[in-house]
Amino acid sequence: MLETALTAFTTFFAVIGPIDSAVIAASLTPNATKSERRAISLKAVAIATLIVLAFALFGQPLLNQLGVSLPALQVAGGIILLIIALDMTLSKRPSPARLTVKESEEAESKAEAHAEITVFPLATPLLAGPGAMTSAIVLAAATHGDPKLLVAVVLAILAVMLVTLVFLLLAQEVHDLIGLTARKVIVRVFGVLLAAIAVQSIFNGIVASHIFS
Repeated sequence: MLETALTAFTTFFAVIGPIDSAVIAASLTPNATKSERRAISLKAVAIATLIVLAFALFGQPLLNQLGVSLPALQVAGGIILLIIALDMTLSKRPSPARLTVKESEEAESKAEAHAEITVFPLATPLLAGPGAMTSAIVLAAATHGDPKLLVAVVLAILAVMLVTLVFLLLAQEVHDLIGLTARKVIVRVFGVLLAAIAVQSIFNGIVASHIFS
């Protein structure tokens, strides 16, 4: 059980990437207040946790029912991640315009923007991405229905998500310390790394599908 828990924790820590995700999250919410960032982080981690747990407990039967293979999930998720990575690496985020609308309308628009960031791309696919989903299914399947081993996988997921939440809550403070220029460099570097992960996910899916063999 301990071996399963350690393996699961290491796997999820690698595929979720709490530190990378925190840097990306901070870059997505540069103008949010501390309370707003806390709310976004809590909601995003909660949503991502539910998604990963759902895939661990019900993922394989669901994919079988839909006729979707793990390689297909890897390729689809890799394409989505690649699009996000290209946007991080190549696009320029314009400074928010100074609006002259009523304060209530501005607050409503801001809330909607934060809600969108919370679900996409923060909760999914950055936290609960194709790697986390696939890992959850594979690790759960490796327990062969043993309740104790399945509990170990679930606890590993919860532990990694807790660590991720801590990094998300501290991300903006770290960003403030390193400065704007360094933040832009870090975001683009992680964009390149995320693109590499996305392409690797696509390659893995194609190889596992055996479509060229």
